[in-house]
Amino acid sequence: MSTQSDALADSPAAINPPVRPLAPWRVARVDVVPPFGLSVVFHDGLAGRVDLSQRVVSENAGIFAMLADPAVFAQVFLQHGAVTWPCGIDLAPDAMHDAIQQDGVWTLR
Repeated sequence: MSTQSDALADSPAAINPPVRPLAPWRVARVDVVPPFGLSVVFHDGLAGRVDLSQRVVSENAGIFAMLADPAVFAQVFLQHGAVTWPCGIDLAPDAMHDAIQQDGVWTLR
């Protein structure tokens, strides 16, 4: 009897039926739409836009004021299905999903 495992047989791709994300509202892809917008696609296939243009330049921007620099805004990435920036800002993917499902866009004011 062999004590080594077969990596291919033990890989997630070999599982039948395939593993599906339990949280379809997690973001699978994010792209910047200048100046302060995002295009997002969720694991369930829903796609839409996020508009932060009013929020980042608002007098009440708070921590979001850091994103008013286009170079910082462009550093967006995904972490565990959430839209995130290196400065520590992230967006709630479930709230984003709900708004986009209803209106096609999530506008943060």
